[in-house]
Amino acid sequence: METKNKSKILIADDSEMNRSILLDMLEEEYEIVEAEDGTEAVAALQQLGTEIALVLLDIVMPKLDGFGVLAMMNKYHWIEDIPVIIISAESSSTYLERAFELGVTDYISRPFDNLIVQRRVTNTILLYAKQKRLFDMVADQILEKEKQSSLMIDILSHIVEFRNGESGLHTLHIHTITELLLRRLGQMSDKYQFSHQEISVISTASALHDIGKIAIPSEILNKPGKLTPEEYEIMKTHSAVGDEMLEQLPFYQDEALVKAARQICRWHHERYDGRGYPDGLKGDEIPIAAQIVALADVYDALTSERAYKKAFSHEKAVEMITNGECGTFSPELLGCFRDIADDIQREFSSGTGRADLSIKEVRGITDEILHRKELTTSDRTLRLLEHERAKYRFFASMSNEIQFEYTADPSMITLTDWGAEQLGVKEIIMDPIHDEDALRILGKDALEGLGKMLRSTTPENPVAKYNCQMQIKGESRWYQIICRATWSVDEPSEYLGAIGKAVDVHTEHTRMTDLERVASHDGLTGLLNRSKAEQMIRDRLLNFPNGKYALFIIDLDYFKNANDQYGHIFGDHVLKYLAQKLHQSVRGGDVVARVGGDEFLIFLEYRDAFEMAVDRIFHHLEGEYEGFKMSVSMGIARTDGGVCDYETLFHCADQALYAAKRGGRGQYKFYDDSMRHTLSEISPIDCESGGE
Repeated sequence: METKNKSKILIADDSEMNRSILLDMLEEEYEIVEAEDGTEAVAALQQLGTEIALVLLDIVMPKLDGFGVLAMMNKYHWIEDIPVIIISAESSSTYLERAFELGVTDYISRPFDNLIVQRRVTNTILLYAKQKRLFDMVADQILEKEKQSSLMIDILSHIVEFRNGESGLHTLHIHTITELLLRRLGQMSDKYQFSHQEISVISTASALHDIGKIAIPSEILNKPGKLTPEEYEIMKTHSAVGDEMLEQLPFYQDEALVKAARQICRWHHERYDGRGYPDGLKGDEIPIAAQIVALADVYDALTSERAYKKAFSHEKAVEMITNGECGTFSPELLGCFRDIADDIQREFSSGTGRADLSIKEVRGITDEILHRKELTTSDRTLRLLEHERAKYRFFASMSNEIQFEYTADPSMITLTDWGAEQLGVKEIIMDPIHDEDALRILGKDALEGLGKMLRSTTPENPVAKYNCQMQIKGESRWYQIICRATWSVDEPSEYLGAIGKAVDVHTEHTRMTDLERVASHDGLTGLLNRSKAEQMIRDRLLNFPNGKYALFIIDLDYFKNANDQYGHIFGDHVLKYLAQKLHQSVRGGDVVARVGGDEFLIFLEYRDAFEMAVDRIFHHLEGEYEGFKMSVSMGIARTDGGVCDYETLFHCADQALYAAKRGGRGQYKFYDDSMRHTLSEISPIDCESGGE
């Protein structure tokens, strides 16, 4: 009984320990369903469906992995109603990108932090609940609007039918058949693709097809016998009269409903062979909406009893229409009619006389509305926010500063990815005063002192500076922490937290002067120039000879085309853009330089998984700038801890670049022994051979 009101969470992880940890964190608030692998997870989803409020999904599992589960959730559209959070120790960008493309909502890394897990789980479930309420609200509005508009059309059409002596169900039948034909035609033909709104508009407009009969004298309209030629000519005028009546409406001429109704009124008696009226249109000259209503009108006329005839059976009417006994229709439309014949009979026998909107159709309409231009302001806001985040991350990585944000409730520090990497910690530190990493880096006294200083600020004087020693990568250095406290706008103001940065005091005091910068940096791109880069690389190789180093030489492919086609100013912008991407690709201590022209250089110290790092850098440099396709060729040489002087290392990388360009450009090559013969002037070669 206790779990009845609890939301269900499915935990899919092959590790019993991981499931147990998550169970302990969540079982008080949620009902937990466990799955040991992907197949069990899919079985639980099939059985419980939307009873499951959230899936916590591991990716690496036996039988069926997490990507397989996500594929099944997409196939059966479960992903539309059930949010998924990835739980994994894997955090590579390609890995996570694939998961997000398959519809994942969030990502939680292992080892699990209790507060983060609970907060993200709660936020995700609440978000989806709000989305469902929004969907239900929009759906209710759609259904109510559909009901009201249909009611008004039905009343108007019933007046016409009442005067015509028809059953009162004629326009409802036309609406139903029209809608069924539109849906089937859209499924069968690429030529006709109707949105939910277009189907609704045409089906609703079909009810007005005979509105012109209001102008026909009743003695002709309700004559029990055959009309004379003169009377028939008068009867035929109802189609043009209906069009004229709608044309004379003082408003709404641009509305889709009025446009569709005018087409249907005027041309629903045209024939595919050109023998109809009033304009003798032929084939596809007749608008498809009018063609469909014409077919629906013929069927209902055959199956309805009139003053001058008995009703034909459904089967007989279908036979007469498909055999061409009741006018000619397009072969494509007749094929659709045959396909929906049973559906027509089923709809009419149900007693509704109208194809009511199903929840699936309402979902389609709702999704269409929610993704139309009416909501693009929200999309634009999200894009702008993401653009600002991208700029923030980029400038943070360029500044070589440890930047962070602190919130007081809950007590949490959020670091930039570059700052977290420099400190060797997670990007989010919960409850820092008790966190082992925070205590190791700053110490309890410094943390408490900084906290007191921030709380002593005011909204008028929010900036605080605090000098302390920080332990980073086993080395103690003096840093200045500069913060701006954030306060609420309430009265009285409440302290909320702070944003700030930690600056290496020694680095700050030894920054180069503007003159020194001009001498050491490339004037166009802002990167180091070749001379300065060479000096820094020589110093590194001399002072730390046993490190594992790699030198990249990068050439921008087809750069001449950029200058020739767009001009040299555009070419300068391309070089600046590539320089920015190079900066984004490396760490703060790596050397990035412009060698000259469209050639660049990267020098870095590497550890494990070097080939993966090279591939990441290479693909990051690909892309497009203002219509110019960015493509690079790269040559890479590495030392792997062996002695290697600058000239040898540079020449090896240069030969690898030559091999990459000779092989077709747009690729990278590691220097190997096959290139040894080109270095006759430099021997011996101490650079390590590397595979691709």
